[in-house]
Amino acid sequence: MMRLTLLLGIAFYVGSMVSLNAQKVEKSIGIQLWSVRDDMKKDAPGTIKQLGEMGYSFVEAAGYKDGKFYGMEPLAFKKLLNKNGLQFTASHCGMALPDKENQDEIMQWWDVCIDAHAKAGVKYIVQPFMDEKGYGSLEDLKRYCDYFNAIGEKCNAKGIRFGYHNHDKEFEEVDGIVRYDYMLQNTRPENVMFQLDLYWIMVGEKDALTYFKNYPKRFELWHVKDEKELGESGKMDFEPIFKESALAGMKEIIVEVERYNYTPLESVEKSLEYLLNAKYVK
Repeated sequence: MMRLTLLLGIAFYVGSMVSLNAQKVEKSIGIQLWSVRDDMKKDAPGTIKQLGEMGYSFVEAAGYKDGKFYGMEPLAFKKLLNKNGLQFTASHCGMALPDKENQDEIMQWWDVCIDAHAKAGVKYIVQPFMDEKGYGSLEDLKRYCDYFNAIGEKCNAKGIRFGYHNHDKEFEEVDGIVRYDYMLQNTRPENVMFQLDLYWIMVGEKDALTYFKNYPKRFELWHVKDEKELGESGKMDFEPIFKESALAGMKEIIVEVERYNYTPLESVEKSLEYLLNAKYVK
């Protein structure tokens, strides 16, 4: 009898683990490695291993420099990720708006950058910033839009999608026009997609659902973020946003944690668990 009870207990435990692992496999959730930037500096292989064990599906890098990712050649970094059950799907990097004097230099930088990402099999390159010109006049913002269109065309030629990631300043007005709206209206959908940061649009006092309706299919990547760990602040209502994911054109969701109640690795694990337990995340 004791042996039967033990066997049943083991079977229940194994079944529970299989169910949990299936849940993790079913939900494709990425992690922005900026969330664990100090850990990546100290021990990139060990950090990647822990992220894979947590159940993340892919990463968005934040460590590209001179043709390498976190000091590793493109194929070496991809191999490290794949070894730990992770895909190399997206990457944050970029250069500020060039002047006439450094136009050729900046474009050459992009050629090297795009080639490195193509070697690694990256699907998305996302620029997560503009310099002060982007937050100045509409004329300079238009130059940024033209620049992004040109970079997007370069990325398209290598089978990569180019996009832009917002913070809150993009939702301020210049000459009566919201910067983010202007960017959406002056970039070509075939060249530039947008990575919507759900936390920063809230800080910017705008509504994600309104943008989905006004600019459908433009928001292929989302940064799912809160003030600290997901669900921590009580300010973020993710469910109605996720219900309109098809209208938005969302293809991938990516966790980013920038402030912490715990260690960064604990924080990103708690954030992953929050999404795994959210029924509205498919």
